[in-house]
Amino acid sequence: MNRDSKSETDTPLRPWGQPSADQAQQVAHEGLPSATRWRRLFNRSSLVSFLFAIAIIGLYGGRAYQDLSTPQAWAYWKDLYFSHSMTASVVTVDGLGQSNRALAVRGEIGAATASLFRTQLDEAKLVAGDTVIFSSPGGRLDQALIMGEIIRSRGLRTLVGSVNSEGRLKPAYCASACVLAYAGGTVRALVPGSRLGVHQFTAEVPKEGARDWDGVAYAQKTSGMILEYMTRMGVSPSILQQMSASKEIHWLSEKDALALNLVTKRFGSG
Repeated sequence: MNRDSKSETDTPLRPWGQPSADQAQQVAHEGLPSATRWRRLFNRSSLVSFLFAIAIIGLYGGRAYQDLSTPQAWAYWKDLYFSHSMTASVVTVDGLGQSNRALAVRGEIGAATASLFRTQLDEAKLVAGDTVIFSSPGGRLDQALIMGEIIRSRGLRTLVGSVNSEGRLKPAYCASACVLAYAGGTVRALVPGSRLGVHQFTAEVPKEGARDWDGVAYAQKTSGMILEYMTRMGVSPSILQQMSASKEIHWLSEKDALALNLVTKRFGSG
């Protein structure tokens, strides 16, 4: 061995009985009584940091618990993780013209449906010109609007109907908030026998602050939002009159839906 060469750590060699500085510190620490070691570990600075961390966890944890304890939050988590109110499946059907590939969605539009819907579209790998088939009684207004925006941004068409086990299209209905999601389609059609239903939109009066809740202001704001959305999607503003006419479901005839430009194409017309 070359005596002039340095060790890998470039640390000078020491006599056998002389410990390094790190070893000496470790020995000194191990030689302390247990109580002294604990006092050094939990000195004043460490204690302050520990108490500060507890305070932060308590502050934000309390707020998180308060947020999650609301009915709206629990409805969202339930719909997202435990019991989906709306389900979807990729299907291949005849009679859709440009493309036979579609995502068939059915069920109620729940508190987390828009997030699930986006994920399902990603997994289905639908492209512009593909179709979303709706069969739904409606549900959450806010989620339906988001779904419609997603459909339009991806250039998808919409169709009201259902698909049986043999892949054949059957009539179905799309009512209430479902109509808003359906309106997002670049092309919109109905399977023969299917129906579109509209009605007045209602809101749940909040339990907290119910005295200050202004139902008239809410109705005006909601009407304006729906009108802006529908107009942007190419639907006649007169659709709002149809919606406001009754608290019960008003079923539009295909002729009326075409006149409102809610339906833009007859099924199978190419």
